[in-house]
Amino acid sequence: MLPLGTQAPDFLLNDTDENMVALVDFEEAEALLVMFLCNHCPYVKHIQHGLADFAREYQPKGLAIVAISSNDAEEYPDDSPERMKEEKEQAGYPFPYLYDYTQDAALSYRAACTPDFFLFDRERRLVYRGRFDSSSPRKPDPVTGEDMRRAVDALLAGAEIPEPQYPSIGCNIKWKPGNEPEYYQGKPEGRLNS
Repeated sequence: MLPLGTQAPDFLLNDTDENMVALVDFEEAEALLVMFLCNHCPYVKHIQHGLADFAREYQPKGLAIVAISSNDAEEYPDDSPERMKEEKEQAGYPFPYLYDYTQDAALSYRAACTPDFFLFDRERRLVYRGRFDSSSPRKPDPVTGEDMRRAVDALLAGAEIPEPQYPSIGCNIKWKPGNEPEYYQGKPEGRLNS
């Protein structure tokens, strides 16, 4: 996992409207949430409407949010940029949804699964990396965003981020052949492979 305190890695990627979006575009925000999502993952689908609601609630409070899809769209066409545009509209995402064609963003953030969340403070130091909440497609718990809300509320209030930070659980990022990072072993601990 990306160590806490790490400076947010830079990125410059196309969104679903073919606009270039960079880390610097969020420099005025009090906090930044970088999320790695994809369209086909059942874990992302499970939280998508709760995630959209969370974003609509927290963006006005000073939290900038950006989503990145890094999956190999040749092998997983449901995760193509064209389908991402449809997904953004269907899910009601009020944040930019970017496509990481080279997978360099996923590598620089050490993203391992979808969904994967990285919360940065005003100076863009990593303060939280973990799950949205304890719900999953395999558990009947409601989608609340409880873990993420606790972290963001503390950050915006200038308080310590609550411990423990539980890792995200979801589908492995679909790496292009030869792009698999050293931390990828097919089924990282605490994450599910699908």
